[in-house]
Amino acid sequence: MDNNYLPKTEIELEDWMSENCFNFNSYSINGNSIHEGFGIDKSGGLFIWYYTERGKKDNLKYFKSEIEIVEYAFNQIKSDKWAKTHCIGFSTDINKITELKSELQKMNIEFFEDKIPYFGIDRPAYRVFVLGCDIQKTERFKEKYLTEK
Repeated sequence: MDNNYLPKTEIELEDWMSENCFNFNSYSINGNSIHEGFGIDKSGGLFIWYYTERGKKDNLKYFKSEIEIVEYAFNQIKSDKWAKTHCIGFSTDINKITELKSELQKMNIEFFEDKIPYFGIDRPAYRVFVLGCDIQKTERFKEKYLTEK
């Protein structure tokens, strides 16, 4: 789709996200459930942009039409670096992560990595993410490199 594309309905927004390999982990678009993140809801005649975390839902903005909220959501999602990320590696074993990064480099796949104190400061977990539709080429790596959850 071209850069001027602008979805007008939740279904069009959901389709655009799917076609461009965005993840739905943090966005509830057209009713998918999430544990934490942003979403679109309807109440009365209003469309609501909300944020939910730990079972608490906060309504952030109200819109009078589906077109308005979809445009707002589209711009939020497009500018969110995490919306296009897919974790394919998660391990405390740095050697496994190094091996995964080497595989990705051989395939010429763009990725980024980080380190989080998941099991405590002394035992960090290393994560590797691919972007967008590169997940289709790398999904198979999850079985080997997404070892701890």
